[in-house]
Amino acid sequence: MIKRMTFKQFLFILPLLIFIGIFSIYPIVTSLMYTLFDYRTNDQQHNSFYMSQQLNGELYAQDLGYVSWFIETDMATEGLSSEDVAEFEAIKAEADELQKEYKDSKGVEKVSSETIEEIKAFNKDTRERLTAIYDRNADLDMYNRDGMPQILDDMDSCVVESNFIGLKGFGKLFTDTRFFKALLHTLLFTVISVAIELVIGMILALIMDKAIKGIGAVRTIALIPWAIPTAVSAMIWSYMYDGSYGVISKIFSVIGLIPKQSAMLLTANGAMTSVVISDVWKTAPYMALLLLAGLQVIDRGLYESASIDGAGPIKTFFRITLPLIKPSLLVALLFRTMDAFRVYDLIAILTGGGPGNGTESLSVYSYKLMFGQSNYGYGSVVVMGMAVCVAVIAVLYVKVLGAEVINND
Repeated sequence: MIKRMTFKQFLFILPLLIFIGIFSIYPIVTSLMYTLFDYRTNDQQHNSFYMSQQLNGELYAQDLGYVSWFIETDMATEGLSSEDVAEFEAIKAEADELQKEYKDSKGVEKVSSETIEEIKAFNKDTRERLTAIYDRNADLDMYNRDGMPQILDDMDSCVVESNFIGLKGFGKLFTDTRFFKALLHTLLFTVISVAIELVIGMILALIMDKAIKGIGAVRTIALIPWAIPTAVSAMIWSYMYDGSYGVISKIFSVIGLIPKQSAMLLTANGAMTSVVISDVWKTAPYMALLLLAGLQVIDRGLYESASIDGAGPIKTFFRITLPLIKPSLLVALLFRTMDAFRVYDLIAILTGGGPGNGTESLSVYSYKLMFGQSNYGYGSVVVMGMAVCVAVIAVLYVKVLGAEVINND
């Protein structure tokens, strides 16, 4: 029978729920909201969340002031006909009148659709009338002839259209070839690196599980690569991969693994190999640590019984060790796969996603979208796509391996 939680018990877990809500649920909800908008901070038309048409009244008033100032300057042009001067004055008067209406506006504000239509009509009429004046006096040297169209364009941009796109961002994702290339690079990196780390980690774990002299020093030395920050290790490996003086690239070129020393980081295959080697060197000890925890809970009497029955090391490993560390193996593979799938810092520092986006992972791609192009809307769509892939991988691990991470009695 399951007991209901009392109010006092709930108060004990309330801080944890608040922590999860702020640092886990809120970012997820925010990212989902971003996916519904074409949100770009480097574009005035898309730098916020607009469900309907808006007007940047403050900027519009400034533009109207510039229009009035430009007209006043060009009205004084020698050789201008009285009819054109009168037309300039009429436009200036209308611009001044409209400027008074919006001079106290602050930023982007919601206005009625009728107001938006009136502003669009005024902008169009003003552009046509000013263009006609400048065209009729093409031979005159008007100072603001080239600057006026730019101001008129700014006036048009003051009308902010709705940037709500719903699920169109996900539709774009399915046709984004760069996303699928980044996904392929991520899967390739994840599968190869985790597979190699599993083999090396298992060997290290079996060695560190032995009660031999000096095993403490062996464990300490084995964990040093994992203790080094990823950014530091990436810089170290970048020097060793250098096409001019790198030790690793020189060795690989001498033994014939690469055609020349510079090919290590300047070709897509060489760069991907470099990233995998660096990741295996750093995180294989982490895999070994997780597997070692599973090995140390196995009853040693089982090994003694198997030895008495004549079972060799290989048979003992596959019949006793491997089945008993299955839960630990699931945890190790799950953690490492999730960590490898979201790889960013290693690739960003070592190759930057290059050459030619040949090592660009989903994390690197989403970073370039959001922080390189300020496109947070579509960048969030890519992140959500990556989250779905992570969820699928987690489910597959649990289903295929058939082990429970959390056992409820």
